[in-house]
Amino acid sequence: MSAEVAEQSTTSPDGSRPTDPAATTERGGMFAALANRNYRIYVSGSFVSNIGTWMQRVAQDWLVLELSHGSALAVGITTGLQFLPMLLLSPYGGLMADRFDKRAVLKITQAWLALCAAVLGILAITGVAQTWHVYLIAFAFGIGTAFDNPARQSFVSEVAGPEHLANAIGLNSATFNAARIVGPAVAGLVIAAYGSGWAILSNAVTYAAFITALLLLDPTRLTTVKPTVRGKRQIREGLAYVRRRPDLLLVLGTAFFVGTFGMNFQMTSALMAQQEFHRGAQQYGILGTFMAVGSLAGALLAARRRSAPRGRFVVGMAIVFGLVEIAAGLMPTYWSYAAVLPLLGLVALLTLTAANASVQLGADSRLRGRVMALYMMVLMGGTPIGAPLLGWVGQVFGARWTLIGGGGLSVLGVLLTIALVARRQNLHLVASRHPHPHVSLERRAA
Repeated sequence: MSAEVAEQSTTSPDGSRPTDPAATTERGGMFAALANRNYRIYVSGSFVSNIGTWMQRVAQDWLVLELSHGSALAVGITTGLQFLPMLLLSPYGGLMADRFDKRAVLKITQAWLALCAAVLGILAITGVAQTWHVYLIAFAFGIGTAFDNPARQSFVSEVAGPEHLANAIGLNSATFNAARIVGPAVAGLVIAAYGSGWAILSNAVTYAAFITALLLLDPTRLTTVKPTVRGKRQIREGLAYVRRRPDLLLVLGTAFFVGTFGMNFQMTSALMAQQEFHRGAQQYGILGTFMAVGSLAGALLAARRRSAPRGRFVVGMAIVFGLVEIAAGLMPTYWSYAAVLPLLGLVALLTLTAANASVQLGADSRLRGRVMALYMMVLMGGTPIGAPLLGWVGQVFGARWTLIGGGGLSVLGVLLTIALVARRQNLHLVASRHPHPHVSLERRAA
């Protein structure tokens, strides 16, 4: 991609730099943000909570498979319902993040998510859970997530400070995926020994760690942004801002197709483990751990980044991700499939972390909550479309096609996004072999 589009990630529409220019020049190495006491507390509480989150993700899908007698469509519907509120409510969640104290918002949303996990866990433990119970609670969980994610994403800049924001984004992904190594493995053991309900209930308990971390933060050391004063058309203001930024449109479009069709691992791995390879809950949990090893490596590589990633890097990684996902779907055995998962996790994390950093570092801090809400909405809000569709594909054509189809649609969607942004900006694709083989977008001659 040429500089006309790619380099706009660090320039505002009026030609000025973003509000947090220091964020693009992070120094101090891979763990620089940990020098900040507030960030150490924040990321520690987040790590414990994320272990519980991954335990619930594994246990919830396994519970649905048990209750529905192995229905891939039921798993897809559950996933879709959990992410549907992201599509409907994320703009309001972003506005709340810009208008109110983000730490106060997070305390409320985390308590709500803990309550949802506790109810589902108790229903499963007592043996009264039914598929419709899981559907309903997954939807309620999604409502909390729609308000939690924008506040949490934009709060990172206040905790870590602008000079360490790029590093903090990478470290957040690293801890999330370190938890992804531990969580699924522990969940597999707990499910095998005690049942899905206890793994889900464990997640409810781990939310206390993150709430405690929020309470321990030193408010005088937070780089707070002045809350947005209540006014008219503030959601529309955020949308208009994004429409004026082709670099953000390119990343958001890429995130939509990858998130909608490619990032359905909790469903696709469950189907591959149970239906394609005829394995149990423990082996399903191990697959999550294999993928998390690659994801952790990708997150640590991203933490070394010292500037905002360009749009062409996001697009390139998204295409590689789709191709690797197709290859995973073609693997003939359980262990060959498991062997590809670290690479899939690596490219998935490099794609997501680059997209996240590109949006956060490129957005005006005054609008960051609303912009991040739009990012999370397109990344996760398409799941209500993609998950049931891929669930149906898995039920009709087989589990492999959830990966082959998801990867293929991701690649096609990214190429469509490039074409639409190019047309909007009067650009065209140019292939070149020098200084290395690449495809770029260049402005058409007048």
